[in-house]
Amino acid sequence: MLRFIQNWSSFHNMLNIPNQSFPAPSSQQRVSPSAQSGRNKVSLKPGHSLMDWIRFAKSGKDLTGLRGRLMEVTQDELQKHNKREDCWTCIRGMVYNVTPYMDYHPGGEEELMKAAGIDGTDLFDQVHRWVNYESMLKECLVGRMTTKSATASKAIILPLSPAAGLAPPAAGPPPPNKDSQPRYDWFQTDATVHLAVYTKRKISSSGCVTVDLKAGILRLEVLLGKLSYMIHLDLAHEVEENVSVHTAFSVGKIQVTINKQTRGKWTSLGQPLEFHNTFICKKNRGPFYRDCTLVSKMEVTHNTHVFRLQLPGGTVMHVAVGKHVYLKAIIEGTEIVRPYTPVDQNMVPVSSSSSHESYLYLMIKVYPDGVFTPYLNSLQMGENISVSGPEGTFSLRPLRDVTHLYLLAGGTGFTPMVRLISLALREVDTIRTTKLLFFNKQEEDILWRCQLDDLAANDERFQVEYILSEPSASWTGRKGRVDETLLNDLLLRPHGSKCYVCVCGPSAFTEQTLGLLKQLCFSEEECHAFKG
Repeated sequence: MLRFIQNWSSFHNMLNIPNQSFPAPSSQQRVSPSAQSGRNKVSLKPGHSLMDWIRFAKSGKDLTGLRGRLMEVTQDELQKHNKREDCWTCIRGMVYNVTPYMDYHPGGEEELMKAAGIDGTDLFDQVHRWVNYESMLKECLVGRMTTKSATASKAIILPLSPAAGLAPPAAGPPPPNKDSQPRYDWFQTDATVHLAVYTKRKISSSGCVTVDLKAGILRLEVLLGKLSYMIHLDLAHEVEENVSVHTAFSVGKIQVTINKQTRGKWTSLGQPLEFHNTFICKKNRGPFYRDCTLVSKMEVTHNTHVFRLQLPGGTVMHVAVGKHVYLKAIIEGTEIVRPYTPVDQNMVPVSSSSSHESYLYLMIKVYPDGVFTPYLNSLQMGENISVSGPEGTFSLRPLRDVTHLYLLAGGTGFTPMVRLISLALREVDTIRTTKLLFFNKQEEDILWRCQLDDLAANDERFQVEYILSEPSASWTGRKGRVDETLLNDLLLRPHGSKCYVCVCGPSAFTEQTLGLLKQLCFSEEECHAFKG
């Protein structure tokens, strides 16, 4: 017997749709090593911004066409809804009617139609990893996919009990060689507890450990290439909310020291929590957020600032070069998530980055008509913003033996280049030349120009070229946009050299640049694009 559910709110709660922000546990923001297809934004009609969509979705209109009911959707039923005026798609087992969203989608109608009537999870993960689709499309939720084969053209109204809530996608199996799985042990004094993790491999000195301690809950994540090892415990007794981390990189040992609140011996370390002692692919691990405090904001240009965020006292986190974090906020009742790449405090940091840094520096351009950046810019000193741990798949391995590093940045695509420049000049001896090609509209848009010029003047291994698309009459530097002639002139390949090119900027800039690099015979292995 079909069971009709009339109350949308109670049914939505019954589904127990996960409230975590995107990316979901089975995805991550991709940093692409090749010129694969990425997202290109299109010009939206007036009144069709993200904020307009949020307001439209909350208007009370029936965006599913089901009058508040939810369905269990068969494969056959999903396939019927594959037209512009009737478009359903499935993301991680849930089916959405995205027809009303067509005119609001930054990637345009064409991109959404690629997933029309089919499971669009893989397509979604390729280009939308940081979008909180569950919050954005919750009013478009049709129901969930059934595992049963279709026997009739009608979809079945979904009879669920509260216990049948949706669980996160199952984590992938551990690496085949179980002997390679990290292990942990602990020991203590009357005043301290020491947790030791043995990774069973050498680990990168660029930072791979994130520790969070709050209200007696310890969460430790170790990133080992594409894999993630986690310790998650409810500690046996009360402790002070501060930790210290010591890493022996060459032997792969990490030691975390915690101070007891009351002296004495513990009989156990604590009780295991969800995902304790697990070793899985990082992309299957959902992001974890902690509240960071805005402590300062420094103007870089007329519309760009460096936001300095202080980590909580119980958090130790170092974001490795090339990695990013997600910032999350609730704006007009909708959870919005954006990725940002931390920079150093200056182009030439006083000392090498430490895993014990207590601040994050984020260089962010504020868009007056945007959704997230005006909210961030409105924060007062001392207010909090949710920040994830390190994300992304950038690896330093391709830089081994590189002699010429070329960095092509468009606007705030400069941010991942900041720490790459520092690393290349300070830590990679083989790199003889690091050249930044910095594309902007106008001279006033150039970020950290004085610092870049000083660095170029004081280190012969670093060069910078500014290219403006809308220069003033007094501009004497290079003009125009990225094209084959310009790249052919500036990306030199001396005999016997080994080159590597990193690209970051607006989607259209990145895609065009990758195509041009391919025309200039740079291989996929020689190119890396930061996308997000």
